[in-house]
Amino acid sequence: MTATLPEEVQAVFERFVTTEYTTVDSAGQSITWPVTPYYRRGGAEIDVTTGLGYPKKADDASLNPHVALLFSDPTGSGLENPPAVLIQGTAVVDEADLEHNRERYSRESVEKLPATKAMYPPKPIQRLFDWYFTRIYVHVRPERVYVWPEGDFTRDPQLYDSRVEEVRSGHSQEPEVPLPRTVAGPTPWDDRLKELGERFDTAVLSIVAPDGFPISARVPIELDEAASQIRVKQAPAGIPLAPCRACLTVHAHDPQFLWQVNFQVRGNLVQEDGGWAIVPRKLIGGFELPPGSNLERYRINARKMLRFRRIAKRRLAKRRRPA
Repeated sequence: MTATLPEEVQAVFERFVTTEYTTVDSAGQSITWPVTPYYRRGGAEIDVTTGLGYPKKADDASLNPHVALLFSDPTGSGLENPPAVLIQGTAVVDEADLEHNRERYSRESVEKLPATKAMYPPKPIQRLFDWYFTRIYVHVRPERVYVWPEGDFTRDPQLYDSRVEEVRSGHSQEPEVPLPRTVAGPTPWDDRLKELGERFDTAVLSIVAPDGFPISARVPIELDEAASQIRVKQAPAGIPLAPCRACLTVHAHDPQFLWQVNFQVRGNLVQEDGGWAIVPRKLIGGFELPPGSNLERYRINARKMLRFRRIAKRRLAKRRRPA
């Protein structure tokens, strides 16, 4: 399908440094993280990858192959006024040959982001970072593509392999599934939420659509601390919003990917006063490499790295057990 898309859309797949990748977990919660996309012009799939030590992005796709890729941050792409593009697709998880995946990642990641090579640990100690360099790939085959010209989410998207009327009404040829129930409980408040509306004036909003596929768009946001809500200042065109569980993700990166930060808020999408808002239920920080020295980054991530290493060891041990 990708080979028949306009050149400017294929250029987005090929040249964007990050894509916002959304899976749906067993509770029906949409989960969005920024990842690096890998695409060859005219290819049938777009690939993303995750480390063996933090495999949830792949494990969720194994359980539910309905995923989404949103290309909404052109930083580092070199493209001027590119469209924003959303893919709803079917995922195939590839971890059969981990050594091959490791070699592929070592080659392709440097081809795509050559400046990051200087950030890698010296080869003699890279095996200590197997949890990162040993990779699981997810191959995403597009089923439906939305294109917002010039990244303007207030305009109706151009649609490929679907009708605008279907999307506007929230119905497609796929059988409907129940929307995930909202999450009860208190609203936690984390100081990092203050970055929303200050450092970050937009975020990626993700929900599960009635056809079971996750759907995402970049929206302008503002923090309403008094009401313990994050308000969506403008609903995106072409996205069937409804009260349900939602994920709000923010991220930023250097054009050459020399640093990157990200976190997400999971909670409830609610309708109030004719608009939409997120009621937070959980804030989750991603694996971040903020500006600074590698030594400082290791210090910040030390506990996560130890946890990722344990997870990778358990996963490898499980693979070695006889069936």
